[in-house]
Amino acid sequence: MESNATDKPVPREINALLSEERLILRETQRAVTPFGGIAVFISFLERIGFVKTLRQHMPIVLRSPNHIDPSFTFTAFLVAVLLGARRFAHASLLRGDRALHALLGLDRFPTDDTIRNLFRRFGMGQVQRLFEPLAEWQMQRLPRRAEGYTLDLDSTVFERYGQQEGSLKGHNPRKHGRPSHHPLLAVLSEAHFLLHGWLRSGNCGTSRGVEEFLKEALALWGQREKIRLLRADSGFFDDKLLSFLEQRLLPYIVVARLTPWVKRAAQRVEQWTILDDDYAAGEFQLQLHGWSVARRFVVLRERVREGRDSVGRKLIDVPGYTFRIFVTSCADPPQEIWRGYNRRADMENRIAELKHDLGADGFCLQQFFATEAAFRAVLLLFNLLAEFQRAAGLPVYREPATIRTQVLTCGAILGRAGRRLVLHLSESWGGLKTRTPLLDSILNWQIPISPKLETVVAT
Repeated sequence: MESNATDKPVPREINALLSEERLILRETQRAVTPFGGIAVFISFLERIGFVKTLRQHMPIVLRSPNHIDPSFTFTAFLVAVLLGARRFAHASLLRGDRALHALLGLDRFPTDDTIRNLFRRFGMGQVQRLFEPLAEWQMQRLPRRAEGYTLDLDSTVFERYGQQEGSLKGHNPRKHGRPSHHPLLAVLSEAHFLLHGWLRSGNCGTSRGVEEFLKEALALWGQREKIRLLRADSGFFDDKLLSFLEQRLLPYIVVARLTPWVKRAAQRVEQWTILDDDYAAGEFQLQLHGWSVARRFVVLRERVREGRDSVGRKLIDVPGYTFRIFVTSCADPPQEIWRGYNRRADMENRIAELKHDLGADGFCLQQFFATEAAFRAVLLLFNLLAEFQRAAGLPVYREPATIRTQVLTCGAILGRAGRRLVLHLSESWGGLKTRTPLLDSILNWQIPISPKLETVVAT
């Protein structure tokens, strides 16, 4: 006999794992969610007018009478990533979360195919028309810094397993020969803000296109606080880039590639500033072949001790020492150049968070610009999370996975009180007790006014 689809499942019994107690499994028709804490993040999005701004700039228009608003689909994608999706298919896991739908104001959660189809409609023009104004909109609320911001450049590798456009063999330190994309990123270090990002073909060298990339990034930044320093690793050790920065009076510290001429010059350094028992700093001037000018190089020398791993490079043949060498336009003492660059290590954390916490490398489609649109959407979410933390008054920056665990994850049941929806947050998950201070901070947050708006108001 075929079972009636309307029949309720029969309760089942199981044993508890660590006791003899019997557990009864029942089904409920009540709307429940493991992500009740997302209400705090939703209050933040509403506070900054996210959906209104998104709809204003959304370049995709659908004519079907049964379509879901593209801005709603886009927002649903961000929510799926925020809650742990690493592939488009994972978004379907949220289709049964009626409490989440109510929190978002959605009649139904888009399918993963609906989300894919939205991104497939993006070409290069649509990517620019959506993400450039959204980036400027986000930058309006960055904290003011009289001393300016530090801009960190870096690239990473997104390994691919299909025939996607731009998925080519190139530099891949983890899986040699594996086709990949090779994104380029620029991060405002002090704000944990991704100023700009490009998806590139896998066969691109690290610095390929970086001047045009920086032109776009600096154009987005405009006349806001100065960029006080640019930092980059040896993949960006290139005369063309350094000249570009010098022409724009943009101070830089870049790790030098240890070419034979650089190594020989480092070996000839005679004057060293002793920093401690293990470290000394020196400098030299050098004009490499093909360079139009001589530039300042700073050398950090580290004593090699037995049984101790050195952080330096072992490519200079001076027994007992390793070296790190930087090219810089800054006039600071050598030890300050070294310390200033070392703070760039946090850039690696941003890349790790994008990949491991937000799955930025997992949303891949056949078309190149469809993939880039999904990539840029994840960058947008990353910046929203950083701003959320500032609005919520969190004293220390926390990685996205920590926000997901400590704030967003909270068992909750959706109910009604008259005509109003009521979300009951589980007390055992911290409930309102831990989230009320965050909500109060967001609702009372004095949203920063951009310098552009201040000028308009003043006149």
